Amino acid sequence: MAIEKMKMPQLGESVTEGTISKWLVHPGEHVNKYDPIAEVMTDKVSAEIPSSFTGVIKELKAAENETMAVGDIICLIDAESNEDAENKAPEQSEAKAAAPDVKEQPDESQKARYSPAVLKMSQEHGIDLTQVKGSGKGGRITRKDLQQIIASGYIPEAAPKAEETKAPKPESADHSVPEQNGQKQASYSTASGDVEIPVSGIRKAIAANMVKSKQEVPHAWTMVEVDATNLVRYRDAIKKEFKASEGYNLTYFAFFVKAAAQALKEFPEINSMWDGDRIIRKKEINLSIAVASEDALFVPVIKHADEKTIKGIAREITDLAQKARTGKLTAQDMQGGTFTVNNTGSFGSVQSMGIINHPQAAILQVETIVKRPVIIDGMIAVRDMVNLCLSLDHRVLDGLICGRFLARVKEIVEKISSENTPIY
Repeated sequence: MAIEKMKMPQLGESVTEGTISKWLVHPGEHVNKYDPIAEVMTDKVSAEIPSSFTGVIKELKAAENETMAVGDIICLIDAESNEDAENKAPEQSEAKAAAPDVKEQPDESQKARYSPAVLKMSQEHGIDLTQVKGSGKGGRITRKDLQQIIASGYIPEAAPKAEETKAPKPESADHSVPEQNGQKQASYSTASGDVEIPVSGIRKAIAANMVKSKQEVPHAWTMVEVDATNLVRYRDAIKKEFKASEGYNLTYFAFFVKAAAQALKEFPEINSMWDGDRIIRKKEINLSIAVASEDALFVPVIKHADEKTIKGIAREITDLAQKARTGKLTAQDMQGGTFTVNNTGSFGSVQSMGIINHPQAAILQVETIVKRPVIIDGMIAVRDMVNLCLSLDHRVLDGLICGRFLARVKEIVEKISSENTPIY
């Protein structure tokens, strides 16, 4: 046996830390290599960490909801050597032979530990997890268990519960707040009727990344108005046929993503990152798209977006959004983004200033398309207008190049038509 150190892995290209949201093991418990030992959340993804060794958990070095840097030791494992494993097998066989009448009790020590994906699926289908028998390690419920239940058509419903009673809270209470960046934050009191919401690991990670971006990156902002009338007419004319043939929606957003990818190819300076004493201009055009679930924001990546058709981009937007909302995004889905396009128009925004997705150099906000009166050839006409808002890292980019980039995106969008813009 030898004491081995399990370290916080890097779960994404720009991820520097992760939060232990839940331990799946405890000291003294035996684990096999590749068994999940902890759930970790970053600002990009939620994932399970597998054990790198077979052995016994010696010590947990991090508490739940504690944030650890990549490479920090999170636990110690008393690992078995190959010799130990070989000697253990005959010992176990002899022990079983010596007590043939002893009935083994099923191990359900992990039954109440649910992964984010399992919780999400159970909520979507109304499954009472207390009534599900798990096939995973320690009786843990897996996605496969829930998929089998859903396929069977028999959904175990929650048993009626007696009304819970809670001890009354004092009218007000003071809470200590940890220091951030060396400064003590304000401490607030709660009054009757206030709701206290614990901050989840992923919300903490998002907050840390946003603070880092705003503190380190000198943001600047610019906006253009775009006449999207031709785009609206073209898309509305083919959307039903597209949905019938492809099985998913052709959204306006797919056209904007394609336009951004095309403009990035013509203005590669925008596709850059700040790296201390140098600027890295990325060769690949991998577009991050912001996708919100009920309580978190994810930025999965469309790889090589400049090489994809509008149909291919629409398909990836649909697939990545579905993965984000069902907790199925992988670390691979989140890695490699070089520029972000955010569909703020999906919830009615007409003008916004996006926070740059560190370490990228810019983020483009696509606002909602609205009908507005505009002057064309001296006459008033009603047109479908949209604002495109670009936030930029002023260490990397200047207003001139960003103005030219936005002007090119505007030109591409305004020229969209059945003659100029192939979907396939």
